[in-house]
Amino acid sequence: MRNRDRTGFHLPPGRPRLLASLRVFASVRDRRKGFLVAGGAVFPCALGRSGIGTLKREGDGRTPRADLPLRRVLYRGDRIGRPLSLLPLRIIGPRDAWCDDVADRRYNRLIDRPPGEAEERLTRHDHLYDVIVELGWNDAPVVRGRGSAIFWHLVRQGFTPTAGCVAVERHVFAKVLPRLARRCVMTIC
Repeated sequence: MRNRDRTGFHLPPGRPRLLASLRVFASVRDRRKGFLVAGGAVFPCALGRSGIGTLKREGDGRTPRADLPLRRVLYRGDRIGRPLSLLPLRIIGPRDAWCDDVADRRYNRLIDRPPGEAEERLTRHDHLYDVIVELGWNDAPVVRGRGSAIFWHLVRQGFTPTAGCVAVERHVFAKVLPRLARRCVMTIC
C-alpha cells in the first residue's frame, strides 16, 4: 500500500525527502508566464509583466534572475488555516504593509501602517496575498531602488502577469510548502 503525506503526494516508505531548491523558468511562448519545478513536479506560474531579467529596478515589472532564499511564509489567518511548513510562519495583520518607497529608510521591509496609507498592503480584498513566501531579494543589504516586495504568492485567474513576483495556484502551496527544507532556495533562471 502506498504512503501519502497530508498534501496527497505519494511518498516512499519512511520520511519524505525535503526540497532544498526550487527552479523557475520562463515559457518560450510568453515570457510573462513560466514554470515552477519542485522536485519531479512542474507547475505553471505567472511572472513579472517584463519577464525575467538580470537588471532589476523598482517598478520595472521584472522578476529578478537570481538565487533567492525563502525567508518566511506570511498568511491570512482569517482566510486560511496555518500552512504546513518548516519555514518561519507569520499571520498577516490589518496594519501590515511592505515598504516600496525608495525615500523611506525602511525600504523593502515589512512595516506597520494604518489601513489606507500608500504602501504595498498585505491585507488585500482579492486573494493574491492569502499566502506569501517572502523571497530574499535586495535584503542583504538593501539597496534603495533595486526592487522591493519580491514574493511567491497566489496567481490571478488567467495567470496574468505580476509586478515582478512568482505566482502559482493555491493547490501548489498546499503540495509544495510542507516539502520545503528550512534553507530552501528558489532559482529563477
